[in-house]
Amino acid sequence: MTITPTLPARTESAAFGRAVALSCRECGERVELGPRYVCESCFGPLEVAYDFGTVTRADIERGPNSIWRYAPLLPVPADVASRPNLNPGSTRLVNARNLARELGIRSLHVKDDSGNPTHSFKDRVVAIALEAARSFGFTTLSCSSTGNLAGAVGAAAARAGLDSCVFIPAGLETGKVVMAAVYGGRLVAIDGTYDEVNRFCSELIGDDAGEGWGFVNVNLRPYYAEGSKTLSYEIAEQLGWKLPEQIVIPIASGSQLTKIDKGFKELITLGLVEDRPYRIFGAQAEGCSPVSAAFKAGHDVVKPVRPDTIAKSLAIGNPADGPYVLDIARRTGGSIEDVNDAQIVSAIKLLARTEGIFTETAGGVTVGVLRKLVENGVLDPDAQTVVINSGDGLKTLDAVADTGVTATIKPSLAAFRAAGL
Repeated sequence: MTITPTLPARTESAAFGRAVALSCRECGERVELGPRYVCESCFGPLEVAYDFGTVTRADIERGPNSIWRYAPLLPVPADVASRPNLNPGSTRLVNARNLARELGIRSLHVKDDSGNPTHSFKDRVVAIALEAARSFGFTTLSCSSTGNLAGAVGAAAARAGLDSCVFIPAGLETGKVVMAAVYGGRLVAIDGTYDEVNRFCSELIGDDAGEGWGFVNVNLRPYYAEGSKTLSYEIAEQLGWKLPEQIVIPIASGSQLTKIDKGFKELITLGLVEDRPYRIFGAQAEGCSPVSAAFKAGHDVVKPVRPDTIAKSLAIGNPADGPYVLDIARRTGGSIEDVNDAQIVSAIKLLARTEGIFTETAGGVTVGVLRKLVENGVLDPDAQTVVINSGDGLKTLDAVADTGVTATIKPSLAAFRAAGL
């Protein structure tokens, strides 16, 4: 059942740009734009539907150097760039020649989203959810989080002058806990898995204690999810308005992967890029790989698991978009693969050593899966490839804690030479 808190009347449709409705991904039923996320007819997930009209490359290129250059393709007002927000996006697309050479790939780029304001791609999705929260009159921004989202919500709320209260599983990496807490909002750790935290947040929405709260990944989820499309828009624009031939994307809930696919399809429909085939590959950690397991078994249903991996930002045992991820991987000719903790750490060090990019454990998963796909002959080494780095390695230092100084010597040339350096 959809639970909608008591709210002020919705603002004029201009607050949502060219978005016209929420549409059910299962039955196609459309409902008015509002703080809801489940179809009342079939309980399928809702997503934002648009009437884009005409959008040109010139329209986009005239925009600011942030995700707001794509405002005509998002559920946000036209003046969104002038509002107090973190202005995420426009992160670098690194031509990873050294990594490509080591892996035997002809053309490889790393979309490095660690350059966002709180050093993860979550700033993109929160920025869209924040605008929806403003339009619906919410006064508190909230979320359930495996770490990065908590920090993004805390920072965005602080910048916008809203209260925040975020919920995390107990035992997250210290770096992520500190980064979520430093913005001055309330940070609540719950003794349980992320899936248990998320269920609690759904209950809180229906309680008086949650009235006036916008949960970015629950009752604001349709808007929040649209932020991931900006990754696909930026990648295509940075490649010269072309789609990559193949892309490797980390899977937590699966929303990022499904929205990147949605973004690619929108670009094709609007005539902003050439309609050409692309393959999408999903990456999971072996200790939380329900989508990978379903793909390999040929199943359409994703069986929930209890996470046990160092890649805590991907540790969602019951991914909401899992079935849609399977559909996309199969439709595009891609696949879903997983790597173990040792392979994750090895991939973190590989990316740092070859390209000077220090990724968190989630990036270790995508790079590790990329390497595994090449070694297994699944990914075409001659096709233009993009891999997503979703966060900064400074947040997950424990994963590479065995890395340190090469040697400790006396301050003399003799000591330097004796050490064989």
